[in-house]
Amino acid sequence: MNTKDIWKRFDIPLFAAVLLLCIFGVALISSAIAGNPTLAQHPQRQATFMVVGLVVLFAVAAFDYHVWLTLTKPFYIITAIFLVFVFVSGQSSFGAQRWLQVGLLVVQPAELAKLVIIMSLAEFLSKHLTQINNWGIIGRSFALTLGIVLWILLQPNLSTSIVILVIWALMVWICGLKAKQILIATGILVAFAGISYATDFPYLADYQKGRIENFFNRPTDEEARYGDTYNVDQALISIGSGGWFGQGYGQGSQVQLRFLKIRHNDFIFSVLANEFGYVGTVLILGLLVFVIVRCFIVAKNAPDAYGALLAYGFAVLIAFQTIVNVGVNLRLLPVTGLTLPFISYGGSSIVSMLMGIGLVQNVRMRTDDRKQLG
Repeated sequence: MNTKDIWKRFDIPLFAAVLLLCIFGVALISSAIAGNPTLAQHPQRQATFMVVGLVVLFAVAAFDYHVWLTLTKPFYIITAIFLVFVFVSGQSSFGAQRWLQVGLLVVQPAELAKLVIIMSLAEFLSKHLTQINNWGIIGRSFALTLGIVLWILLQPNLSTSIVILVIWALMVWICGLKAKQILIATGILVAFAGISYATDFPYLADYQKGRIENFFNRPTDEEARYGDTYNVDQALISIGSGGWFGQGYGQGSQVQLRFLKIRHNDFIFSVLANEFGYVGTVLILGLLVFVIVRCFIVAKNAPDAYGALLAYGFAVLIAFQTIVNVGVNLRLLPVTGLTLPFISYGGSSIVSMLMGIGLVQNVRMRTDDRKQLG
């Protein structure tokens, strides 16, 4: 195929949905930080990172994804080195050391690590599909994952570590893991959870333990008024006060009067609900579901196992982060710090997400014309 024929297969509906989500995210961030001079540059920065991410998307889509296959190991090594640098001399905030200063930019290597793990697992598992129920292969894939996860846990960043472990588990399952192995793994996980609970989660930082404790043992109203659960409670109030159609863009009382303290990143969903209501949240979540389903369809029609696993892994990443972020805002899950894909503020997050879409587009563009998305 020539280059023109390849680009004809570029998935326009998928790209349009992602672009719409990104632009809406910039607008929502602008509303969320209105009147706060300290964060005044955030919408412009997010827009800049969005443009950078779009350039990365097209660059990644341009080269056959088998080219990226050959670069997987160097990417893995470079990402691990960045994570070591974060652990040694990274910037700290809110009790965690997760950011690295690169020139004038502050980046979060853990966001890139999610994509690198997907690429690494796709390479490894595609070569061992017929041996997927061999404990040696399962162990090697887990060790590959652990080589990145351990450094992220040390930041500490439990939420991203869980995301990567979920990606590993579901990618192994997608490859055909039998029920017997799944039951054994589940038993090990339950035993680990029990031991962790009995020993007061020794591997968690104090603020992480506090989040779990506050989730299961709600403090009294007086204690929560300005305590650790304040923003979680205000998020739920913001969602409820949005009603069916919201209070209007830039008019949400909970947002504009700053009752909702943390607004532009983890709790951007509450801003969405407060200003655009139930209808607005359904439309945005519908777009995210459309993107996820589109990625699954690309995976189903992929010409080989490597391409399929790339698309499956990225779909799992978007789906899991969306579920967790919305769950936190609805107070169904403890606070995690995970962003709402394409919408929450975060340069590293949006660039890595758009890079992932570039990989999915890459697989789609090299799929036989007879396998149409519809």
